[in-house]
Amino acid sequence: MRSEHDIDDSASLLEQVNLALQNAIPLRIQGSNSKAFLGRIVAGEVLDTRSHRGIVSYDPTELVITARCGTPLAELAEVLDASQQMLPCEPPSFGDGATVGGMIASGLSGPRRPWSGSVRDFVLGTRVITGHGKHLRFGGEVMKNVAGYDLSRLMAGSYGSLGVITEVSLKVLPKPRQALSISLEMDSDRALLRLAEWGQQPLPISAASHDGQRLHLRLEGGEGSVKAAHERLGGELLEGSYWADLNEHRLSFFDEDQPLWRLSVPHNTPRLSLPGLQMIDWGGAQRWLKSDAQAAFIRKVVDEVGGHVTCYSHGLIDSPFQPLPAALMRYHRNLKDQLDPRGIFNPGRLYAEL
Repeated sequence: MRSEHDIDDSASLLEQVNLALQNAIPLRIQGSNSKAFLGRIVAGEVLDTRSHRGIVSYDPTELVITARCGTPLAELAEVLDASQQMLPCEPPSFGDGATVGGMIASGLSGPRRPWSGSVRDFVLGTRVITGHGKHLRFGGEVMKNVAGYDLSRLMAGSYGSLGVITEVSLKVLPKPRQALSISLEMDSDRALLRLAEWGQQPLPISAASHDGQRLHLRLEGGEGSVKAAHERLGGELLEGSYWADLNEHRLSFFDEDQPLWRLSVPHNTPRLSLPGLQMIDWGGAQRWLKSDAQAAFIRKVVDEVGGHVTCYSHGLIDSPFQPLPAALMRYHRNLKDQLDPRGIFNPGRLYAEL
């Protein structure tokens, strides 16, 4: 499992953080920078995590893997694949050099997310350099934190605003024994109705997307259950790399020369009346929108159904992430003050107030 590229460079990262603390220098934490288009623009000295890399431990029988933050995500997937295991949340890379630390910091999940859980759900423990200049371990391979917060899981989706993730332990699962994808011709309104109906039934669906013309489904599980589901649902076999291309935004939909918005909505939400092109993902819980409409209008429409909006087009608006209510912002501010009292880690990446 060990390779010549495995390097424990935590001492160097800790030294850079302490120097930044002493001189009040903000740090822009990054790995390959493949998720740089998400969030607000950060000014600061670059802290590159890629020098700290390698698989620390992996026991396939225990379904747990521990890796350093700079480990390429592709390398982690290759190690798991050799044991017929996987990260069920299917985190996207958005670039060849995507790292494990970036995966945790962004907290992004792929098509299987509604059926398997999010990145956060598979985090067992982390090591983090805090804004106190300490290199601390939170959680573990089998335990949780006990001080009111599960700090390891709070790192997922924090975009580097709470500390430098140096190491993470993740729960993994065996790959399904059988998998096939099908495509059915139907409009998006009918597709949403069918997905709501199928969601109440024991069907082995692990991904569901509508591209504007056809509904695509992935069936995974035992050979018998997948075969029976295919016979019941019908449809044409979907060949190729549709799910990977959807996850990495390589489909032609994402080529449209308009701003890209991610809409997260409650299950069984009807098609939203918004200008532009829409793609349904996560069985209806996630919608991709290509539209020139104003952010305020898009957010108003989505807010009315109980959802939230993220802008995926870098620099388009000042607050790419959904603005938080005042009470919730206070919790975020208090947590930031506890872990990063000097405010040096990715200042403003999530929100201007952080």
